[in-house]
Amino acid sequence: MTSDEAQAYCTALTKRSGSNFYYSFFFLPRTRRDAMYTIYAFCREVDNAVDEAPAGSDPHDAIRQWRNELAAAYRGAPTFPVTISLAEHARRLAIPRTLFEELIAGMEMDLDRNRYATFEDLRLYCYRVASVVGLICLRVFGTTSPLADDYAVDLGLAFQLTNILRDLGTDADRGRIYLPQDELVRFGYGEDAMLAKTHSPAFRQLMHFQTERAAGYYERAEQAFRRMPAADRRALLPAEIMRGIYSRILRRIVADEYRVFGPRITVSPARRLALATGIWLKSRFA
Repeated sequence: MTSDEAQAYCTALTKRSGSNFYYSFFFLPRTRRDAMYTIYAFCREVDNAVDEAPAGSDPHDAIRQWRNELAAAYRGAPTFPVTISLAEHARRLAIPRTLFEELIAGMEMDLDRNRYATFEDLRLYCYRVASVVGLICLRVFGTTSPLADDYAVDLGLAFQLTNILRDLGTDADRGRIYLPQDELVRFGYGEDAMLAKTHSPAFRQLMHFQTERAAGYYERAEQAFRRMPAADRRALLPAEIMRGIYSRILRRIVADEYRVFGPRITVSPARRLALATGIWLKSRFA
């Protein structure tokens, strides 16, 4: 497969996904947008190897295969469409291989763990599967301020915590509970209640605590963003679009009184595009 064909594969995969991330890529120059499509496609395919493994297969084998393929990409001999495209972007943008290895390690955690004793345990998972993606994206955006790393880490934690809170019901159906076990105990909301998707006063108190934590990470990211040079703030437009979309999802969770066990809380495509356009216009005149 040629690099152009591999890029087309990654672009098509990203567009089909309907992901919130897709709306943040519209305003990037072509070469940076292509890199983001490829990074998203890599994340999606490794994640699918864990969450959508074919019946009878061992997802640990798939993870090992992705690690081998990542190594092949960095030595110039990839064979998967995604890694053929990734090899070129990683070389051009000098993205450290260790970041992708950390990302794979985070996704692998889902194979071996479905509970987290404390928030520090959960934070490591969130850092690997979300903050590390942000650190990779900084190489695409071309930021220079050390504050950008703080921004990427905190924003990644905010995004992943928002995803966890929104998807509690879906995860419960899979037998997974991502909220810290000690905090379930603290608020008197047991594992059985979570797996039964019980909405109760104890659940609302637990969720208030969790949403406040997530909001705190959005706030920390915003404070880092405001202290960065203007050039870096402009470069982070895609991340700011994502902050606008995901923080709105978090506010909707709160406004809906934490009713996350029903229909999935989303932002409509039209609203996502409107948010993206509004943030882009604001950045143009800032």
